[in-house]
Amino acid sequence: MARGRSRLAARRCRDRLRQLKLLVLDVDGVLTDGGLWTTESGEVIKRFDVRDGLGIRLLQQAGLEVALLSGGKSGATEQRARYLGVQHCLTGVKDKPAALAALQLQLGLTPAATAFVGDDLNDLPVRPVVALLLCPADAAAPLRRHCDWVLPRLGGDGAVRLVAEAILQAQGRWQALAGAGWLDRNDGGAATLTTAPGRAARP
Repeated sequence: MARGRSRLAARRCRDRLRQLKLLVLDVDGVLTDGGLWTTESGEVIKRFDVRDGLGIRLLQQAGLEVALLSGGKSGATEQRARYLGVQHCLTGVKDKPAALAALQLQLGLTPAATAFVGDDLNDLPVRPVVALLLCPADAAAPLRRHCDWVLPRLGGDGAVRLVAEAILQAQGRWQALAGAGWLDRNDGGAATLTTAPGRAARP
């Protein structure tokens, strides 16, 4: 039943997916499962999903802008953004709608060309400045009630990859990327990153 509702929501979003030029992602709970590991030295370790990483790279290859927008500040997030070539990595953000509006102005884009994927209450205020508000299956209940599409994937478990595929399919670019063999030449990067530069490990 949940998957059926998700497919219906995806179809309803198709027209807006076609118009997207900017995908903005929260980090904790979207690109990760929301959990954190800390070492005795104070390093924060986050686990990222390689499928999400490849989804981001596919969007970039298709000419879309991808940005990270997080209320938390973490070296692991910034390291992940650098690895994936994400130029717009905004962390420690207190006012997400204002930061998102400033990014749109910088890129010359409108809310109609923007989608946001979030997971909790502090992501709800971005609703007026985006065309689509999406969330993973395990997002906070109030966000699930108000978003356009509840994804059938958990945060940190391929939810962003699903969004990337939906955008590329709606825009007619998915087959061209896959057919060109691009998928065989790139991966989504290391799955686990720490705040210490250069330290990454595959599970």
